[in-house]
Amino acid sequence: MNLRRDVFQAIADPTRRTILLLVAAQGMTAGAIAANFDTARPTVSKHLQILTECELLKQEQQGREVYYHINAKNMKQVADFIEPFRQMWEDRFNKLENIMKTYNQNNDGTKNKS
Repeated sequence: MNLRRDVFQAIADPTRRTILLLVAAQGMTAGAIAANFDTARPTVSKHLQILTECELLKQEQQGREVYYHINAKNMKQVADFIEPFRQMWEDRFNKLENIMKTYNQNNDGTKNKS
């Protein structure tokens, strides 16, 4: 049975998120990726298969080696989903920063009077 996977199922797993971070910097072979984990290579291969099925990774054949590269186009789907939350938290932190500045300005004036 062939299950339809999506990017959010793929990034739900911490190992797959780590693989994406590794491959984001540079293309890597399955062996190079597996060397970063204390799990069996077939386990890492399964994670690579899932990430490839979700099209978060692309495979590139170079001679006898297969290199995995990040597929930025599909990562954009994740970024687009997260963006409203990022903006919300940025707005909240900006408000907090303004409150703290006002508080510090008010307290600086009382400290200098004593």
